Amino acid sequence: MHALSTSSLLSIEALAGGVFLLTALGTVAARQLLTCFNLFVLQSFLLSASAALLGLALSSPHLLAVAAITLATKTVLIPWLLRKTVHGEVYRIREIDQVLNIPTSLLLALGLVGLAYFSVDFFGGVAVPAYSLVNLPIGVAVLLLGAFTLTVRREAVAQLLALLVAENGVFFAGITIVPNLPAIAELAAAVDIPVYTLVVGLLTRRIYSEMGTTMVGRLTALREE
Repeated sequence: MHALSTSSLLSIEALAGGVFLLTALGTVAARQLLTCFNLFVLQSFLLSASAALLGLALSSPHLLAVAAITLATKTVLIPWLLRKTVHGEVYRIREIDQVLNIPTSLLLALGLVGLAYFSVDFFGGVAVPAYSLVNLPIGVAVLLLGAFTLTVRREAVAQLLALLVAENGVFFAGITIVPNLPAIAELAAAVDIPVYTLVVGLLTRRIYSEMGTTMVGRLTALREE
């Protein structure tokens, strides 16, 4: 009965991982900042749920603590900081400006997902748990998608969200590689990431108030008086 329960938890966790990957692809395809913002919140919730399910399946109190910390910081604190620091118009006005169009970006994104799964084949001869073979390529794929989105977006807030998505990917892969990592490590990251988000949000708000735009490419127009 216990084995069946563990198997069911891991199956649900794998399903959450699949939706987790879809949110990253959705971020690549999103045209509005508000959509990117909502996808990040959903992705962070799925990350927390994945850690909780793994914690229950593996009877790991460390993962359960990490799930609680992730839920508090990435689905509550960071979104609250972004809404408080970044000007509301940034979320309501115009489509995101980016280097590549959406169809091209999606094709390249699918290629990155394939690359992530191909890279995990190198672990085929290593004795690793089955859930690691499911979660590891998803985490690597989300990391690559976040990095790709960061390079093609021109809006500062969109780039910040892409960076947070990439960090989610690193964390998603990390909890499967080292499931018993002390929660203090995640607690340290839980302090650093909101502070980083707050700083970037305040800078973005200041830039928007001065220039009326958050496009990174236009920051060259800044000059000392």
